[in-house]
Amino acid sequence: MRFKRLRRATLLVVVGLLGISLNSNGAASAQDASATVEPLMIQEQGSFAVGGTVVTSSGYYDATNRSPSGQTLHGDHAYVFYQVPVQPRKLPLVMWHGIGQFSKTWETTPDGREGFQNIFLRRRFSVYVIDQPRRGRAGRSTLPATITPKPDDEDWFGTFRLGIWPDFFPGVQFSREPEALNQYFRQITPDTGPLDPGLNSEAVTALFKKIGPAILVTHSHAGGIGWRVATKSSNVRAIVSYEPGSSFIFPEGEVPSAMPSAGGMLEGIGVALSDFMALTKIPIIIFYGDNIPSQPTANPGQDGWRVRLAMARLWRDAVNRRGGDVTVVHLPEIGIRGNTHFPFSDLNNVRIADELSTFLTTKQLD
Repeated sequence: MRFKRLRRATLLVVVGLLGISLNSNGAASAQDASATVEPLMIQEQGSFAVGGTVVTSSGYYDATNRSPSGQTLHGDHAYVFYQVPVQPRKLPLVMWHGIGQFSKTWETTPDGREGFQNIFLRRRFSVYVIDQPRRGRAGRSTLPATITPKPDDEDWFGTFRLGIWPDFFPGVQFSREPEALNQYFRQITPDTGPLDPGLNSEAVTALFKKIGPAILVTHSHAGGIGWRVATKSSNVRAIVSYEPGSSFIFPEGEVPSAMPSAGGMLEGIGVALSDFMALTKIPIIIFYGDNIPSQPTANPGQDGWRVRLAMARLWRDAVNRRGGDVTVVHLPEIGIRGNTHFPFSDLNNVRIADELSTFLTTKQLD
C-alpha cells in the first residue's frame, strides 16, 4: 500500500451488518430482506482536510475585542474521509462527487443498498471520498455566496435522467419507492462559495501528493476538473469517469466547435500540448448511462447529455491519436440498460462496479 499513514497505530474495526432487513421505507438498511451481509473488515479509517487557503485581515488581534482585525480564516480546503480494508490492494480509489452533490454520492444508495464506497472496500480497495472545497463538510469558504432556496427537484429528476416528471423512464434502474426519491433529493447540497474549478483541482492535486499513487473516480462536473488533476500529478495512475459533463480539454488550436443543445452550449477548453500529453500516459475509461437521445430534442435535461456524449468521443479520439488509452462506454451499447446519471448508485450498481473492476484488472491496476 503506497500512502502515508495519518497515524502509526492500526485500528481494526469490524462493521458487521449481519442479516439486516430492509425496512418499508428502504432507507435504514444496507441490503434487501433476503440478503446476509458479510462483515466489513476495516483496518484503518480517518479524515483530514487538504489544500485550502488562509486569509489574514489587516490590523492587530485584541482578545478583548471580537473584531476581525488581525485574525485569520482557514478555508477553501477539501474534506477527505478514508477507509483502509484488511489486506488492501496496491492502489486506493479516490471518489469525487459531481455538481450539487457531496460524498454521500458514494455512500448508501437512495433505496438503502451499499454504494461504491462499501462495494470497493469489500473488494479490498482503500477508498477516499472527497467533499470538494465549498461543498458539504468542506463548507468554509473564504469568499461570500448567497444561497437562495429554489424549488428545482423536478428539473433534477429530468436532468439526472430518471424520467420526465412525474413519470420514470421505462426500465430505469431506480427504485419506484417514494422514500428512495425522497432520499435522492435530500443528497443535493449547495455551494457555500463561488464554484471554482481551479481551486478544486488544486485541492485534489494536494490530496494525491499526500497519499501517493491512486486511481481517480469522478462523477459529472468533477470529470472535467479531474482531467486537470491528471495534468498536475503523476500520482493519478488511472481515471474512471462517470458521465463527465463539462471542461473537456484539448490541445490549443484543436478545440472542436461548440455544440449547441436545448440544455445550452457545450464548449471544449484549450490547454498547452505539454499539459494535454499527460492524459496520454494513463488509462482512462468513461461511462455514460441510458436514455441519452441520439438526435436533438427540446428537453434540456436529456439533450445536454447528447452533446456531452458526443464531446467525450471527440476527446477520446484526440487523446488516442497521440498514443493515449481512453475508452468511452455507452452502457446500452454493451447491453446494460436503464442507467441514470448516477450508475454507481442505480439498482444495478454491483454490475456497474464489475465493469470498473474488469477495467482495473485489464490494466493491471488491482
